[in-house]
Amino acid sequence: MTAYVFPGQGAQFPGMGKELYDNNPKAKELFETANEILGFRITDIMFAGTAEDLKQTKVTQPAIFLHSVIVALTADNFKPDMVAGHSLGEFSALVANKALSFEDALKLVSHRALAMQKACEINPSTMAAILGLEDAKVEEICNGIDDVVVAANYNCPGQLVISGSNRGIEVACEQMKAAGAKRALPLPVGGAFHSPLMEPAREELAAAIKNTSFNKPICPVYQNVNAKPSTDVEEIKENLIAQLTAPVKWTQSVQQMVHDGASTFVECGPGKVLQGLVKKIASEVEVSSC
Repeated sequence: MTAYVFPGQGAQFPGMGKELYDNNPKAKELFETANEILGFRITDIMFAGTAEDLKQTKVTQPAIFLHSVIVALTADNFKPDMVAGHSLGEFSALVANKALSFEDALKLVSHRALAMQKACEINPSTMAAILGLEDAKVEEICNGIDDVVVAANYNCPGQLVISGSNRGIEVACEQMKAAGAKRALPLPVGGAFHSPLMEPAREELAAAIKNTSFNKPICPVYQNVNAKPSTDVEEIKENLIAQLTAPVKWTQSVQQMVHDGASTFVECGPGKVLQGLVKKIASEVEVSSC
């Protein structure tokens, strides 16, 4: 069985999508539709902008979504048995399994990006990658800090991203190193994604998701919040809303997909980050790009 997986924020790069736009009429049409929906020419920023231009959350999230989804929609023999996305990538996955239309998903992604940007301005906060510590130890240290710090992304064994207030993350990084972490690396992000500090964004996104039409998917999506497969529209919506303040259980999702029969993982989108994580989680599977 083949699982298609979709990356999240951080996979962007200058020039992303230009080759697709130039060489595939269907891709060009989808990119132009996106420009109209967003109300600005995101393609100009994707194709000719700097790395700094692409870092703005309101640009980054739609850009990665567009690249990922358009790669999938224009691929030969695109027939997923199951799908999953890392954080933002879950929206791409829901287009791939036809639970969401391209247009509705893009509107939600744009809404999500702006809501998260606002939440970041309300609560200055950040994230850090912890390498080389057991998940349970990272969780224990987070729980003992008198500030907002939580486990946010279970990326693969030995790599867990934490999220929280600036002070909380600073204290946590010191304690992680003292506990034997190989690295405790602050990340260049604008806020504490997948933490309680995203609550204002979660509330805003919830209203938008509830007003969006979802369809019965053609295959299960393995969602970040519980790492379980779902084809139930109401459950998918609730999990998508909960995702903003809950951890991304990527390790657990990949393990569950393998358990359920996935032997090949295909990454659709910019970069190869997920292929690397999948191999660290399940070395026996095949990985490739869309």
